[in-house]
Amino acid sequence: MAEHTADAEQIHELILEAYRMVSGPAGPRDWSRQDAVFHEDSRQIRTGVNPDGSMWMRTMSREEYRVDTEPFFAANDFYEVELACEIRVFGNIAHAWSQYEARTGLDDVVPERRGINSIQFLKGPDGTWSIIHMIWDNERDGVALPVSVQQF
Repeated sequence: MAEHTADAEQIHELILEAYRMVSGPAGPRDWSRQDAVFHEDSRQIRTGVNPDGSMWMRTMSREEYRVDTEPFFAANDFYEVELACEIRVFGNIAHAWSQYEARTGLDDVVPERRGINSIQFLKGPDGTWSIIHMIWDNERDGVALPVSVQQF
């Protein structure tokens, strides 16, 4: 059990670093931080809903994510924080369900968006964890954050 507790703490720190990595005032991000958190073969999947109600997704490597988000971060303040997190560890794999909210200003009372990151982790040969896969969806009409996720 103690090993899983230490693993869960390391995993949770990766999640928090992923949020810190994308957060900040308008301007460039330090992408070396992404390399430290995400496995070199990782994938990030953004999902959304078209006006007709059908879903869409965009799958990105680390580099594709950088290229995709750099124009947004260059032009916009963006602050994303975790609200609650549930982590499950089994051997060399783990899964986290991390609720988040994003704001365009540190003092914004109402978040610009809220959602869930579903994150899978892999424990490497050296014993360190990295994010191997992340997929997220945002709250919207008919899709609200569940209250069952507990704070880590």
